Amino acid sequence: MPEPVTLATLAQQVGAELRGDGSVWIEDVTHDSRAAGPRSLFVAVRGFTVDGHRYVAGLAGRAGAAAVEEWVEADIPQLLVADSRLALGLLADVVHGHPSRAMDVVGVTGTNGKTTVTYMIESIVRAAGGRPARVGTTGASLNGRSVPVPRTTPEASDLHRLLATMAQAGISVASIEVSSHALQLGRVEGVDFAVAGFTNLSQDHLDFHGDMESYFRTKARLFDGRARAEVIWTDDPYGRRLFELRSRVAMSVGFDDADVRASQVRTTLGRSSFLLETPGGKVPVELPLGGEFNVANAAIAAACVLPIDFDLEAIAEGLQAVPPIPGRMERIKRGQPFAVLVDYAHTPGGIEIIVDSARRVASGRVIVVVGAGGDRDRDKRSQMGAAGARADVLIVTSDNPRSEDPEVIIDEVLVGVAGAAATIMREADRRAAIELAIELAAPDDVVLVLGKGHEPGQEVRGVVLPFDDRRVVAEALEAAGYAS
Repeated sequence: MPEPVTLATLAQQVGAELRGDGSVWIEDVTHDSRAAGPRSLFVAVRGFTVDGHRYVAGLAGRAGAAAVEEWVEADIPQLLVADSRLALGLLADVVHGHPSRAMDVVGVTGTNGKTTVTYMIESIVRAAGGRPARVGTTGASLNGRSVPVPRTTPEASDLHRLLATMAQAGISVASIEVSSHALQLGRVEGVDFAVAGFTNLSQDHLDFHGDMESYFRTKARLFDGRARAEVIWTDDPYGRRLFELRSRVAMSVGFDDADVRASQVRTTLGRSSFLLETPGGKVPVELPLGGEFNVANAAIAAACVLPIDFDLEAIAEGLQAVPPIPGRMERIKRGQPFAVLVDYAHTPGGIEIIVDSARRVASGRVIVVVGAGGDRDRDKRSQMGAAGARADVLIVTSDNPRSEDPEVIIDEVLVGVAGAAATIMREADRRAAIELAIELAAPDDVVLVLGKGHEPGQEVRGVVLPFDDRRVVAEALEAAGYAS
């Protein structure tokens, strides 16, 4: 456990101005006033709907101190900082004893593939005899022990607290999904990254970033020199652009012209093989995941651990041992003569990649069930429809409609299918849409249920209803007379 620091010492280390009793001991940092205690520092963050400064006065006598962007009239010691969002991570890093320095932290960013890459890194570290941790969309894992987290990349105070727990557990390598929101909102400030990895970029989150240029520039923040090594998939146009900006320090990864290459690729729905070529040698890899995109993910994962001195044999062994990843091309089997896979793909680029991969290996038709989320980037809806219509049959349904009318969202998705050769159907009831896909499927067909992946619920009008695509698929198959 790191030693508590005084507020005066903390102010000095982060360059903050102190008002009040500097002898107060601080052993935790929080952005949540409800979690503030006698030895905690509450950081008043200005959120989108709530300003944390409103709660500072009420913490007098309950919390140890507060960090603010402007002085608050309150009987509580305060630190004045220029930007409380950025200060949150820096303060938490100091209070928790710089926990990211006790391990090698690999940050993975991009639109698609982040979760899969972090699972692959975790498997490689385990195969090499290390103690891995992973943080991302499906939660966190500390050497195999599951830990829930509220979002893909936790808030900075929560992340550094989690890193401190990892350090105490002797974690050697932590792979962390770094979302664009996390980079924009300072959630990874203070983290000492050994490696930064980039997968790809396609349209997503433009309701937050505004346009693709802003989205790209936000992702590129992970490659501003904060990591000791950088790995970039350069077969992606945005990856190539990023590499050109960082070519003096970054390692390129790709299928052909790159520092690290995946060659001699063979893939099916459930397995892949390739030759991993690196500056230090070559090794054949057998991957228990199908699709060329997963070969790309595996090459990125391999490149991310090379700067941490993992040998090729351990990399190949770890990739061969990658477990099924929740909601990522997860195959549901009940003895049916066709394949059904559930995947989290919810962007035009992600849908296109998966549909095209399925078409390349399917001897029958490709049937897709997909919808678009409500209260999010509306411009990508028609593009999602166009990507889904690359299948033979497209059933457009509801995803997480949130506050919107599902039928209106479906209308907007269907704008993108005009002129498509695919058979197009609409069914707003997601369960009924999945059942319809199962009913339509013939031997050797491939059914892809896309969009929600591992998610256990469906958000409708502010209420999250129990709904897991994997369970619904299994129930539909059993109702159709198939047994495991």
